[in-house]
Amino acid sequence: MLISSLRSLARVFLLVLLALFVLPIGSHALWWTLRGGAAPDWAVADWSSAGILARPKLGDPAMVRVYAARVGRWRGIFAHHSWIAIKDAGAPRFTRYDVVGWGMPVRTDGWAADGRWFGNTPEPVLSLDGEAAARAIPAIRAAVADYPYRTLGSYTAWPGPNSNTFAAHVLARIPGIATTLPPTALGKDWTPPGRLLERTPSGTGLRIGLGGYAGVTLGWVEGIELNLLGLVAGIDLRRPALKLPGWGRIGLTGAGA
Repeated sequence: MLISSLRSLARVFLLVLLALFVLPIGSHALWWTLRGGAAPDWAVADWSSAGILARPKLGDPAMVRVYAARVGRWRGIFAHHSWIAIKDAGAPRFTRYDVVGWGMPVRTDGWAADGRWFGNTPEPVLSLDGEAAARAIPAIRAAVADYPYRTLGSYTAWPGPNSNTFAAHVLARIPGIATTLPPTALGKDWTPPGRLLERTPSGTGLRIGLGGYAGVTLGWVEGIELNLLGLVAGIDLRRPALKLPGWGRIGLTGAGA
Protein backbone atom coordinates (compact mmCIF):
# COMPACT_ATOMS: atom_id res chain seq x y z
CA MET A 1 0.00 0.00 0.00
CA LEU A 2 2.76 2.40 0.96
CA ILE A 3 4.79 1.54 -2.13
CA SER A 4 1.72 2.06 -4.34
CA SER A 5 1.09 5.47 -2.77
CA LEU A 6 4.69 6.49 -3.24
CA ARG A 7 4.56 5.44 -6.89
CA SER A 8 1.40 7.51 -7.39
CA LEU A 9 3.03 10.53 -5.80
CA ALA A 10 6.10 10.04 -7.99
CA ARG A 11 3.93 9.93 -11.11
CA VAL A 12 2.11 13.11 -10.07
CA PHE A 13 5.44 14.82 -9.39
CA LEU A 14 6.79 13.82 -12.79
CA LEU A 15 3.64 15.03 -14.54
CA VAL A 16 3.85 18.39 -12.76
CA LEU A 17 7.54 18.65 -13.63
CA LEU A 18 6.75 17.88 -17.25
CA ALA A 19 3.86 20.34 -17.50
CA LEU A 20 5.44 23.26 -15.64
CA PHE A 21 9.09 23.03 -16.65
CA VAL A 22 10.03 20.53 -19.39
CA LEU A 23 7.31 21.30 -21.94
CA PRO A 24 7.59 25.13 -21.69
CA ILE A 25 11.37 25.04 -22.04
CA GLY A 26 11.22 22.57 -24.90
CA SER A 27 8.59 24.51 -26.83
CA HIS A 28 10.40 27.81 -26.31
CA ALA A 29 13.68 26.26 -27.44
CA LEU A 30 11.98 25.13 -30.65
CA TRP A 31 10.42 28.57 -31.22
CA TRP A 32 13.74 30.30 -30.43
CA THR A 33 15.60 28.12 -32.92
CA LEU A 34 13.05 28.49 -35.72
CA ARG A 35 13.06 32.29 -35.45
CA GLY A 36 16.85 32.40 -35.48
CA GLY A 37 17.07 33.60 -31.90
CA ALA A 38 20.70 32.67 -31.33
CA ALA A 39 22.72 35.88 -31.27
CA PRO A 40 26.15 36.11 -32.89
CA ASP A 41 29.37 35.98 -30.93
CA TRP A 42 30.03 38.71 -28.38
CA ALA A 43 32.48 40.53 -30.61
CA VAL A 44 30.04 41.01 -33.49
CA ALA A 45 26.73 41.37 -31.63
CA ASP A 46 24.89 44.71 -31.69
CA TRP A 47 25.32 46.55 -28.36
CA SER A 48 24.13 49.94 -29.57
CA SER A 49 21.25 52.02 -28.20
CA ALA A 50 17.84 50.59 -29.07
CA GLY A 51 16.49 54.13 -29.38
CA ILE A 52 14.07 53.73 -26.46
CA LEU A 53 15.36 56.73 -24.51
CA ALA A 54 15.53 60.21 -26.00
CA ARG A 55 18.73 62.19 -25.56
CA PRO A 56 18.39 64.06 -22.22
CA LYS A 57 17.85 67.81 -22.30
CA LEU A 58 18.70 70.43 -19.68
CA GLY A 59 15.18 70.75 -18.30
CA ASP A 60 14.27 67.06 -18.25
CA PRO A 61 13.05 65.56 -14.96
CA ALA A 62 14.79 62.81 -13.03
CA MET A 63 14.33 59.33 -14.52
CA VAL A 64 14.83 55.73 -13.40
CA ARG A 65 14.67 52.80 -15.78
CA VAL A 66 15.16 49.10 -15.12
CA TYR A 67 15.52 46.97 -18.24
CA ALA A 68 15.85 43.28 -19.05
CA ALA A 69 16.96 41.71 -22.33
CA ARG A 70 17.49 38.16 -23.51
CA VAL A 71 21.06 36.94 -23.12
CA GLY A 72 23.17 35.61 -25.96
CA ARG A 73 23.17 32.41 -27.97
CA TRP A 74 21.41 29.31 -26.56
CA ARG A 75 21.07 30.87 -23.10
CA GLY A 76 18.53 33.29 -24.53
CA ILE A 77 16.07 30.39 -24.62
CA PHE A 78 15.52 30.71 -20.88
CA ALA A 79 17.34 33.74 -19.47
CA HIS A 80 17.32 37.55 -19.33
CA HIS A 81 20.03 39.97 -18.22
CA SER A 82 18.77 42.99 -16.26
CA TRP A 83 20.25 46.39 -15.37
CA ILE A 84 19.44 49.81 -13.91
CA ALA A 85 19.75 53.27 -15.50
CA ILE A 86 19.26 56.56 -13.63
CA LYS A 87 19.35 60.26 -14.49
CA ASP A 88 19.11 63.20 -12.09
CA ALA A 89 16.86 66.13 -12.98
CA GLY A 90 18.61 68.27 -15.58
CA ALA A 91 21.51 65.83 -15.97
CA PRO A 92 22.87 65.58 -19.53
CA ARG A 93 23.20 61.78 -19.49
CA PHE A 94 22.08 58.54 -17.87
CA THR A 95 24.21 56.39 -15.59
CA ARG A 96 23.87 52.65 -16.13
CA TYR A 97 24.69 49.93 -13.59
CA ASP A 98 25.23 46.26 -14.51
CA VAL A 99 26.81 43.19 -12.99
CA VAL A 100 28.78 41.01 -15.40
CA GLY A 101 30.76 37.79 -15.27
CA TRP A 102 34.23 39.00 -16.26
CA GLY A 103 36.61 41.24 -14.34
CA MET A 104 35.11 43.30 -11.53
CA PRO A 105 31.40 42.41 -11.45
CA VAL A 106 29.78 45.82 -10.91
CA ARG A 107 30.09 47.99 -14.02
CA THR A 108 29.12 51.63 -14.52
CA ASP A 109 28.29 52.91 -18.01
CA GLY A 110 29.61 49.85 -19.80
CA TRP A 111 26.89 50.26 -22.45
CA ALA A 112 24.21 52.72 -23.50
CA ALA A 113 21.41 53.07 -20.94
CA ASP A 114 18.96 51.48 -23.41
CA GLY A 115 21.55 49.40 -25.23
CA ARG A 116 20.80 46.08 -26.85
CA TRP A 117 22.15 42.98 -25.15
CA PHE A 118 23.61 40.53 -27.64
CA GLY A 119 21.47 42.33 -30.20
CA ASN A 120 18.28 41.77 -28.19
CA THR A 121 16.07 44.81 -27.52
CA PRO A 122 15.55 45.69 -23.83
CA GLU A 123 12.15 45.27 -22.22
CA PRO A 124 11.03 47.75 -19.51
CA VAL A 125 10.73 46.42 -15.98
CA LEU A 126 10.38 49.69 -14.06
CA SER A 127 9.90 53.29 -15.21
CA LEU A 128 9.94 56.21 -12.76
CA ASP A 129 9.90 59.90 -13.69
CA GLY A 130 9.98 63.21 -11.88
CA GLU A 131 9.59 63.23 -8.10
CA ALA A 132 9.20 59.46 -7.89
CA ALA A 133 12.53 59.01 -9.67
CA ALA A 134 14.23 61.73 -7.62
CA ARG A 135 13.19 59.95 -4.41
CA ALA A 136 14.40 56.59 -5.71
CA ILE A 137 17.82 57.63 -7.03
CA PRO A 138 19.61 58.03 -3.64
CA ALA A 139 18.37 54.58 -2.58
CA ILE A 140 19.56 53.10 -5.88
CA ARG A 141 23.03 54.61 -5.52
CA ALA A 142 23.25 53.31 -1.95
CA ALA A 143 22.14 49.83 -3.05
CA VAL A 144 24.74 49.75 -5.84
CA ALA A 145 27.44 50.86 -3.41
CA ASP A 146 26.66 48.21 -0.79
CA TYR A 147 25.97 45.28 -3.12
CA PRO A 148 27.84 42.51 -1.25
CA TYR A 149 29.00 40.43 -4.24
CA ARG A 150 31.20 42.95 -5.99
CA THR A 151 34.68 41.48 -5.55
CA LEU A 152 36.66 39.72 -8.26
CA GLY A 153 35.45 36.14 -8.62
CA SER A 154 32.20 36.63 -6.69
CA TYR A 155 30.01 36.38 -9.81
CA THR A 156 28.43 32.99 -10.57
CA ALA A 157 26.33 32.72 -13.73
CA TRP A 158 24.19 29.96 -12.23
CA PRO A 159 22.47 29.85 -9.83
CA GLY A 160 23.90 33.17 -8.63
CA PRO A 161 24.86 35.73 -7.51
CA ASN A 162 24.70 37.21 -10.99
CA SER A 163 23.32 40.24 -12.84
CA ASN A 164 19.75 39.49 -11.83
CA THR A 165 20.72 38.96 -8.19
CA PHE A 166 22.15 42.49 -8.37
CA ALA A 167 19.05 43.98 -9.98
CA ALA A 168 16.80 42.27 -7.42
CA HIS A 169 19.01 43.68 -4.65
CA VAL A 170 18.59 47.20 -6.01
CA LEU A 171 14.83 46.87 -6.61
CA ALA A 172 14.38 45.71 -3.02
CA ARG A 173 15.87 48.98 -1.80
CA ILE A 174 13.64 51.33 -3.82
CA PRO A 175 10.84 52.50 -1.52
CA GLY A 176 7.21 52.34 -2.55
CA ILE A 177 7.43 50.39 -5.82
CA ALA A 178 5.34 47.39 -6.80
CA THR A 179 7.29 45.57 -9.49
CA THR A 180 9.47 42.52 -9.87
CA LEU A 181 11.97 41.14 -12.36
CA PRO A 182 10.65 38.86 -15.10
CA PRO A 183 10.47 35.16 -14.24
CA THR A 184 13.21 34.51 -16.80
CA ALA A 185 15.67 36.64 -14.81
CA LEU A 186 17.59 33.60 -13.55
CA GLY A 187 19.40 34.44 -10.33
CA LYS A 188 16.77 36.84 -9.01
CA ASP A 189 15.82 34.25 -6.35
CA TRP A 190 19.36 33.38 -5.32
CA THR A 191 19.98 33.42 -1.59
CA PRO A 192 23.22 32.89 0.33
CA PRO A 193 23.76 29.43 1.85
CA GLY A 194 21.94 29.07 5.13
CA ARG A 195 19.31 31.73 4.44
CA LEU A 196 16.17 29.67 3.96
CA LEU A 197 13.37 32.14 4.64
CA GLU A 198 13.23 35.84 3.77
CA ARG A 199 10.93 38.59 2.63
CA THR A 200 10.48 39.01 -1.11
CA PRO A 201 12.24 42.01 -2.72
CA SER A 202 8.90 43.87 -2.91
CA GLY A 203 8.31 43.31 0.80
CA THR A 204 4.83 41.92 0.06
CA GLY A 205 5.49 38.24 0.74
CA LEU A 206 7.88 35.50 1.75
CA ARG A 207 10.31 33.26 -0.09
CA ILE A 208 11.72 29.89 0.89
CA GLY A 209 14.93 29.37 -1.03
CA LEU A 210 17.60 26.70 -1.32
CA GLY A 211 20.44 28.77 -2.70
CA GLY A 212 18.71 29.43 -6.02
CA TYR A 213 18.45 25.71 -6.83
CA ALA A 214 14.87 25.41 -5.63
CA GLY A 215 12.32 27.48 -3.77
CA VAL A 216 8.81 28.81 -3.36
CA THR A 217 7.76 32.47 -3.44
CA LEU A 218 4.43 33.81 -2.21
CA GLY A 219 3.82 37.53 -2.53
CA TRP A 220 1.29 40.06 -3.75
CA VAL A 221 3.74 41.59 -6.22
CA GLU A 222 5.70 38.43 -7.06
CA GLY A 223 2.66 36.14 -7.12
CA ILE A 224 3.08 32.40 -6.63
CA GLU A 225 6.35 31.10 -8.03
CA LEU A 226 8.03 27.70 -8.01
CA ASN A 227 11.77 27.82 -8.59
CA LEU A 228 13.51 24.70 -9.87
CA LEU A 229 17.18 24.96 -10.83
CA GLY A 230 16.66 28.70 -11.37
CA LEU A 231 13.70 28.22 -13.72
CA VAL A 232 10.44 29.77 -12.55
CA ALA A 233 6.85 28.65 -13.08
CA GLY A 234 3.92 30.34 -11.41
CA ILE A 235 0.93 32.64 -11.44
CA ASP A 236 0.69 36.42 -11.19
CA LEU A 237 -2.36 37.17 -9.05
CA ARG A 238 -2.16 40.96 -9.05
CA ARG A 239 -2.05 41.27 -12.84
CA PRO A 240 -3.42 37.89 -13.95
CA ALA A 241 -0.84 35.95 -15.95
CA LEU A 242 1.03 32.68 -16.19
CA LYS A 243 4.77 32.54 -15.62
CA LEU A 244 6.49 29.82 -17.62
CA PRO A 245 10.15 28.85 -18.02
CA GLY A 246 11.53 30.18 -21.29
CA TRP A 247 8.36 32.05 -22.25
CA GLY A 248 8.30 34.28 -19.20
CA ARG A 249 5.15 36.14 -18.25
CA ILE A 250 2.12 35.42 -20.44
CA GLY A 251 -0.85 37.65 -19.72
CA LEU A 252 -1.57 41.33 -19.27
CA THR A 253 1.18 43.49 -20.73
CA GLY A 254 2.94 46.41 -19.13
CA ALA A 255 5.54 46.88 -16.41
CA GLY A 256 6.40 49.48 -13.88
CA ALA A 257 5.49 50.77 -10.46
